[in-house]
Amino acid sequence: MRLDSSGLQVLSREECLRLLSSTPIGRIVFTDRALPAVQPVNFCLDGESIVIRTSIGSKLAAATRRAVVAFEADEFDPEMRTGWSVTAVGHARAATDPAEIARLATLPLHPWTPGSRDHYIVVDAEQVSGRQVT
Repeated sequence: MRLDSSGLQVLSREECLRLLSSTPIGRIVFTDRALPAVQPVNFCLDGESIVIRTSIGSKLAAATRRAVVAFEADEFDPEMRTGWSVTAVGHARAATDPAEIARLATLPLHPWTPGSRDHYIVVDAEQVSGRQVT
């Protein structure tokens, strides 16, 4: 087990991806009009890619087009003082290929908010890091 300078357990890429797949909510960090923006989203992993379902005209869809974004998810138990946090950084892209869209539509990714959410943002996780408190 490797510890960082704060005494937190450093997670491997595989452990990070396993933890990401265990939670349905994360936060995407993107640039909106030259300022940092953070938006909570529900998501699903597709291999090592993070998939978010949104509407085509959303601010998130416009801001993430071919942009470098960060994605973070975590889980904590305040009473036990345990938890983990995983961050992924990569390029976001809109799924445009009809075959890919059809495949992504079969993922267990269901919008939590009302309205049409038939636009898929795919973030290829190029860098993944995580820490855990046990």
